[in-house]
Amino acid sequence: MTEGPPGWGAPLHARVLDIADVVAGTTVLDLGCGPGTFAAAAVARGARVVGIDVDRSAVATAAAAVPDAEFLVGDAHDPPPGPFDLVAAVQLLQHVANPLAVLRAAARVGSAVVVTTWAPEEECDVAAFGEALAPWLPPRRTSAGPPPLTDPGRLRKIVGLAGLAVAAEDEVECLFGYPDADALVAPLLASGLGRAAAARAGEDAVRGAVLARLDANRTRTGGYVLRNRFRVVLARGG
Repeated sequence: MTEGPPGWGAPLHARVLDIADVVAGTTVLDLGCGPGTFAAAAVARGARVVGIDVDRSAVATAAAAVPDAEFLVGDAHDPPPGPFDLVAAVQLLQHVANPLAVLRAAARVGSAVVVTTWAPEEECDVAAFGEALAPWLPPRRTSAGPPPLTDPGRLRKIVGLAGLAVAAEDEVECLFGYPDADALVAPLLASGLGRAAAARAGEDAVRGAVLARLDANRTRTGGYVLRNRFRVVLARGG
């Protein structure tokens, strides 16, 4: 699934900060901070934020964008020792090699841990991108392994295995808004899946399939709005 257009995460970040009762003076470790968008929201609440990411360019971008926070190059599997009032893993776990190890490390350095994930595909309009590209991509492999982290039961299980107890859960809908068809399609064509599909069918075919699949999401002004749900889980040491 695509990460979405700029600004899409504001409702998610607000819900994370609300569920964790982040106020002035709260110490927050932002795992996988990226360009600092969540850190900026936390700083706006008065939190004292440290962000880490393995991507040096992202850390540099975050440091320039949020000068009141501290940003470090680092791996979420091996976070700073803290202690922190809150460790946040916002849209991170699906990108790490070992989500359980990340949660265990977070539990060691934080009084509370909050994680977010996408909801299952049927609750997210962005799943339509994959459906549109399906004719030109290899069939999805079926596996007897565990369900994805988007499954609420799987997420609760690994939270528990990390020695944490779920304290609160919530969901939030985020709108992905695109001003026109080019803004909708261009990021997809730049992605690995989009390039693979275009190599087989051509960019015009991919564009046509995506716009046809998302015609119901088109606005009166020619833009597009995709509705996507996310899950938020707050946990504390069990």
